Order: sequence, then C-alpha cells, then structure tokens
Amino acid sequence: MTVDRRSRPENILALAAASGEAELTDNQESVWREVVKRVDEVYSDLLRYEADLESKNAELEEAQSFISSVIASVSDILAVSDAKGGVIQTNPAFLALLGCDEPQLLGRNLPELIVEDDRAQAVQFLHGCAAGSCELRFMTAHGLSDMMAINFSPRVDHAGRFVGAVLTGRPIGELRRAYQALHSAHLDLQQAQRKLIEQEKMASLGRLVAGVAHELNNPISFVYGNVHVLDRYRKYLAEFFREDEKREDFETADLRRRYRIDAILADLEPLIEGTLEGARRVSEIVKNLRRLSFNRAHEAQAIDLERTIGMAAQWAARSKRHQVRIDIEVAPGLSLRGNEGQIHQIFVNLIDNALDAVRKTADPHINIRAATADGEIEIAVADNGIGIADDSFDKLFEPFFTTKTVGEGTGLGLWISYSIAREHGGAISAANRPGGGAIFTLRLPSGAQ
Repeated sequence: MTVDRRSRPENILALAAASGEAELTDNQESVWREVVKRVDEVYSDLLRYEADLESKNAELEEAQSFISSVIASVSDILAVSDAKGGVIQTNPAFLALLGCDEPQLLGRNLPELIVEDDRAQAVQFLHGCAAGSCELRFMTAHGLSDMMAINFSPRVDHAGRFVGAVLTGRPIGELRRAYQALHSAHLDLQQAQRKLIEQEKMASLGRLVAGVAHELNNPISFVYGNVHVLDRYRKYLAEFFREDEKREDFETADLRRRYRIDAILADLEPLIEGTLEGARRVSEIVKNLRRLSFNRAHEAQAIDLERTIGMAAQWAARSKRHQVRIDIEVAPGLSLRGNEGQIHQIFVNLIDNALDAVRKTADPHINIRAATADGEIEIAVADNGIGIADDSFDKLFEPFFTTKTVGEGTGLGLWISYSIAREHGGAISAANRPGGGAIFTLRLPSGAQ
C-alpha cells in the first residue's frame, strides 16, 4: 500500500498555512490540538522557571549582600589573592589600614604591600598550597603598620587546583601591650605579697632577737659581777701569799711549790682579764642584737656610715679564723637617714660573705668603698675570691639559696639585705670583677628612711 506524502504538511508552519485554504481533517485537527497543548505546557514551564530564577536570583543577591555586610563589619583585615599573589578582593578594615581606596589596591601584588624584612615568610603561603600563620607588618600611607598576626588559607577550585590564598589578621601590638601591663601588674602583686611576707618575717625575727637579747642580759650581769668579785679575791690571795712569803717557814714554802701556788696566782690575772673580755664581747653582741630588733620607733635616724661600716667589719671579722686585709674608704662626712640596725645588718652580711669568698685565697683582701654617685650613696664591697658562678646570679637574692656547705650558711643573709635595701628605697646588685672576685654594690638614696 502506498502512502501519499504530498497531502501532508512538512511541519507545523505548513500545517498552519494550509489550514487557511482548506478545512482540517479530523487527524490534522487532533495534531494541531496536541501541538497547542504542548506549547501551552512549555509556556507554563517557562513562566515557572522564570519565577524560580527570579526567586533564586533574589536569594543570591540577599546572600551576597549579607556576606558583603559581614566582611565589611569584620574588624580583622581580609584580603583575597589569586595564584600569582594579586589582590582580587579586600575588606574596609584592610583599606583603612593601608590608607587607600579599593580601586588603587585591586590588582596590586600583595607581597609588595608587606615590609621587606617580613616579605619572605608571607610569600611561601601566598604561592603555596599550605595554610599557616606568621607575624608581619604592612607598608601604609602613614608609615609602617603595627605588628600583625596573619593567617593564610589556600583557595582551590572544583578540581582541587590552587587558585589563590585568603589572608586574615589583626594587630597584636595592643594585645602585647595589654599582656605586658597584665604581666607587670602580676609581678607587682607577687612582689607586694613577698614584701608582706618578708615584713612579717622580719618583724617576727625582730621580736625574737629582742627577746634573746633581753634574756642574755641576766647571765652576762652574773658573769660581770662574779668576775669582778673573783678579781678582788685574787688580789687578796696574792697579797696574803706575799706577806706569808716573808716568814721563813720552810714547810709552807714547800707546800707553795708542791701546789704551784705562785703559777696559779700568775695565771689568775690573765684568766680573769680574758673572761672579762669575753663578757664585754657578749655584751657588745647583745647591744647589736638590740639594734637589729627593728624597732620602728627609732627607724628614722642619722647614720654615720664610717662608724657603722667599721663596726660591721669588726664584728664580721671576729667570727672568722683566717686573717683578711680589709680596707675601708668612706667619703668624709658621709651619712644617711634610716634604721641603723637594719643598715648595719646589710653591711655585716655583705662583709661576712666576702670573708667566706676569700677563705681559700692566697692573699685575701676586701675593699669597702662608700661615696656619693648620681645623687645616691653607693657602698661597694669587693673581694678577690673566686667570683660568682653564672648560674647563681638569678638566685642570689632568693631566700635559702646558698653556695656554702651545710651548716655554714642559711641562705637568708642576702635575701634579708635585699629586702632591707628595698624598704629604704635602694637596691643591691652583684657582679664579677674583671680582675677576679665579686663586688656587691648597695645603693641608697641620701635621704633614705
């Protein structure tokens, strides 16, 4: 069966043209209706797609506006670069930091905006694929920026290829200053706490010393009184035996020789004098202990430095068995105001340490010099010993730190001396001498109290 194709339209347009010349057959009308239906469906889909597209576009614009507002509100700096380091986006904080407009910044090479000394560490992140952080400064219209803490994050495309980097950061200069202020306040608080503890310890030590000094007075009085009576009895006995010697009693003379009466009488006088000297020394120690009782009522007083240093050197040297040459050089008329007992204790502690330092030196020598320097009174105690070990400098003035053997020192001397110096508005420092040995320098204001 052969189909006549000439009677059919080639397409819809031909069908529409043909419809005007002849009536449509039932088959053609059915086709036409199907086409119109399809066109109507397509048109409806286009309208729906257009509405969806407009809605998505509005959402996209809203999201873009939200992101832009967030980026603009962020106080941290933000810059986006391409794979070559060129700036393609930034935020107002970064523009404000550099002092330029966005058109002037876009397209510029980001490393060129960084200080040359800090540029190398930034380039490795800008041209690499790894995240990282560093500290750097930028060159701004007003000079160098403050130090910034910068974080770098790589950007990749859908295929995972590196296409650039994102830079964020914030200034850390203010943060560091705040941290330093906090650290300083913490140190001040610790120092105040230590000072309160030290003051309480010193007050307790003062009460203890005052009590010991008071208790020692009674036995010293007994010794003084008994020794003076014993000396008087010695004189009576010596006179008696001199008178008895005039009589020619051979039996008595033999007894004197047998019991060594003459030798005993000869020894009694130096023994009694030595006992009195020891009692006088104990009495002097008690007086010094009283002076070291830190009586606040007598805190502000004029101190004759030459006399105080000389007495401290004499007291410190008495307790040592080895002989040491001590030279004292004090400027004439040098004095200050303060607690004499406390200042005296500083000198005793410094000189005592110097004496221990030169104990094994062939020619031990200590030099004590006091003079004015830069409106302050400077007292230096120098020795020719072995000096101070490097690892000991940081711990010299800590309580209970000592380089002496067990039983020779408590480690409180320098700590107490340092505390007293601070209370008087001064300070103590230590150093090694170029020629060998150590030197401790006490500085006090001339009007110290």
